[in-house]
Amino acid sequence: MDYAQLIIIAILVEAIWENLKILYDKMLVCVLAQIDIFALVGITLKLPIVGYVLTGIICSRGSNAINDLLGKLKGE
Repeated sequence: MDYAQLIIIAILVEAIWENLKILYDKMLVCVLAQIDIFALVGITLKLPIVGYVLTGIICSRGSNAINDLLGKLKGE
């Protein structure tokens, strides 16, 4: 393995790690604050923690993704 391959692998691992940290942070915030976007739109889940975690995943995508999702739910 040459240095170029090693650098590419290192960049890839770092990018994956940073994305996982962001995802974990958003999920943790939603779980601790009990934020559930599914409950807001009237979808009840048997395990509330699932709604919190899924909301964290949605939040980790950013404000544009949330705005698009809410727009679709409203029928816009």
